[in-house]
Order: sequence, then C-alpha cells, then structure tokens
Amino acid sequence: MFWHTIHIIDILLWLLTACSVAYILLFALVSILWKKRVSDFTMFLTGKVLSMRKKDYFSYLILYPAYNEDRVIVNSVTKFISQYYPYKNFHVAVISDHMQSETNQKLSELPITLFQPVFEKSSKAKAMQYAITKVESGELNIDGKPDFDYVVILDADNVVEPQFLDRLNEVCAKGYKAIQCHRCAKNDDNDIAVLDGVSEEINNTIFRKAHNRIGLSSALIGSGMCFDYQWFKNNVFKLSTAGEDRELEALLLKQKVYIRYEPDIHVFDEKVSNQENFQKQRLRWMTAQIQSLFNLLPYIPRAISTMNLDFIDKTIQQALIPRSMLVVITLAMSLLMTVVSAIWSIKWWCLFLGTCIALYLATPKQLRKHSIFGKILSLPKLVWKMVLNILKIDRKNTDFIHTSHDK
Repeated sequence: MFWHTIHIIDILLWLLTACSVAYILLFALVSILWKKRVSDFTMFLTGKVLSMRKKDYFSYLILYPAYNEDRVIVNSVTKFISQYYPYKNFHVAVISDHMQSETNQKLSELPITLFQPVFEKSSKAKAMQYAITKVESGELNIDGKPDFDYVVILDADNVVEPQFLDRLNEVCAKGYKAIQCHRCAKNDDNDIAVLDGVSEEINNTIFRKAHNRIGLSSALIGSGMCFDYQWFKNNVFKLSTAGEDRELEALLLKQKVYIRYEPDIHVFDEKVSNQENFQKQRLRWMTAQIQSLFNLLPYIPRAISTMNLDFIDKTIQQALIPRSMLVVITLAMSLLMTVVSAIWSIKWWCLFLGTCIALYLATPKQLRKHSIFGKILSLPKLVWKMVLNILKIDRKNTDFIHTSHDK
C-alpha cells in the first residue's frame, strides 16, 4: 500500500512537470524548425490582411515611469532624445516618483515633460495612468493639445539606438496596435547578470519569437512596448496590480488584438547583478504570474467558445513552472527515483533531458558556451532564492516591489 501511494504521487508529479517541459520544448523546436513568420493569426480566422501603408511619420509619446531611479534615468532620457526621427513627431514624458530634487532638476533642463506625482502606494500602473491623465488635460511642454498615434513604455534604465523610432515606425505602418521590442542585456559584469540576460533571451525565443512564428501573439515584457495611443488611453485605467504587463496582455487578447514581436528593434536593459535584487525581481514576477492565472481562469470558457487561442495559450503560460526550477525539479526527482526504483526514474531522466534540450535550443547560439556553461555554478543559489520566494507569494497583494539598480 505504501509503495502504491508513492507511485501514484510520483506519476501525478511527473504529469504536472511534464506539461511545463512539453510546452517549452515544443516552442523551442518551433523557433528553429519553423522559419516562416506568420504575421497575424487572425488573418486565418477573418481573412483580413494587415495594411501596408506608405511611410508616414507617426507621432509617439514616450513614457518613462521612474520610481527611485536617480542613478540611471538622466542618462537614458538624454540618449533617447537624440533619435534620428523628426523631433516634432515624438515627445518624452518622465513620471518622477520618489526621486531626488537634484535628479528632477537635471530632467527639467531637458526638452521633455516632467511629471512629479505623489502616490501613497507607488506602482508602474499608477504612474502611466497619471501621465495619460495629464496628457489628455493638455499638460505637456508642446504647443497645443497633443495628438499622438502611439505610446512607447520604457523603463528608467532602458537605452535604445538612435534608429529606434524610425525602425518602430516602419512596423507601425503595417497596422499593428501592440508591439513588443527585443529587450536584451546591456551589462554582463558578473555571473548573475549574465544568467539573468540569458534567461530573458530564452523567454524571447519561447514566448515571443516562436509564438509569432506560428501566428500566436507574443508575450509582453514590461518595457520596450508600443501601443496604439487610443487603445492604451482607453485601457490603461483598467490596470490594478504590480503585474501591469500581464494585465495589458490579458486586455489585448480578450479584445483579440495581436501582439507583434520585433527581434531587430533592440531595447538594452540593465540586468540584476546581485542575489538580493534577483530575489526581489523573481518574487515580483512569480506573484504577478499567480495573480494573472487566477484573473484569466474565469474567462477560459468564453475563450474556448470563441476560439480565442491566444487567450487560452496565455492562460496556459501562467500555469507553467519557471524554467530554472524545472531543471532542479527534474534533476532532483531523477536522482531520487534512481535510488528508489531505476525503472521509475527513466521517465524523470527523459524530462530532465527534454528540459535541457529546450533551454539549449532556446538560448541564442552566441550565448550558449560563454554564458551558460561558464556561469552554471551560480544557478543553484539563484534557484534556491526562487524556492524561498514561493513561501512569500501573496496573490492578493498589489504592492509594488521595486528592484533597485546597483551603485
């Protein structure tokens, strides 16, 4: 009876883990085997083709929600305003939340709009809502009431190339209402920063590039995002948690708005480089994932009845086990079951192998040897931090968890 119970638990745990492994392995294979990119899955359902307009210079509102970001914000904004794009067609607004007066003074000397709200409880969603309220009331440092076509969301540490808006404009001209740019690491100063950057590239491959390859929407990532201004204005006030990117995804997919991923438009993001910040960042992400899952589940019956595959896929994503934890779980269970029963362990070794293959295929070729195999010793400590985070998750908590930048 005892071994029968253990066997049932083993099978149930294996099935739960196998679902996550199968998902990431499927899309890792798609990323290398399915070369042709499908522009829009709704094209198959409705017969509509995206418009191909001649080049227009759309107008862009660039928002920098900046909470306690004194070290990086001035540099990021200064570099952005040097865009090779008609100056009259974009405007930068910084939402300065809990930043020093010296930083605000430097920002006020730049040709941008500086908002300085006072929130009892800060969040990125509140900062964006505040900015849109001010924009709509005409409180910008430009002549007349602004009429923007698109809004771009950037983090305070994000740095972009001078051609960023020009390249983005070419994509917007095709008719997309939601675009996720390629966020990539701008620092690799230690093992943690390297692994954080590699983790992001794996996510880019599985949840963005591979999804677009077969016509599914890309996942959003929190910054480097571009939205149709009218859509954003009408939906930003529906955000209520610290996982604003997942909320935006849900709103887009409920409305069947396709999310385009642009791998060639880079947004350079500063990766965390110490264990404390890594733990804070992952706690925020894991909390947002659990909150998103519970928010999406009630809409699944309608998504199934309306064949909203993007929404169904997004819900499945929220139930997946984090990739680094998959490595540890499958390896630990493989070793344990080898001791308990060699026959029982075979299925776990297959999962461990599948996980390794998926992560290897999803890692860009130029990063495989240098980044993964050279830094792998840092992984156990980081995974342990993620395990500790599970004990801290409160799905009802909406407080903003700030990840600071190292000095």
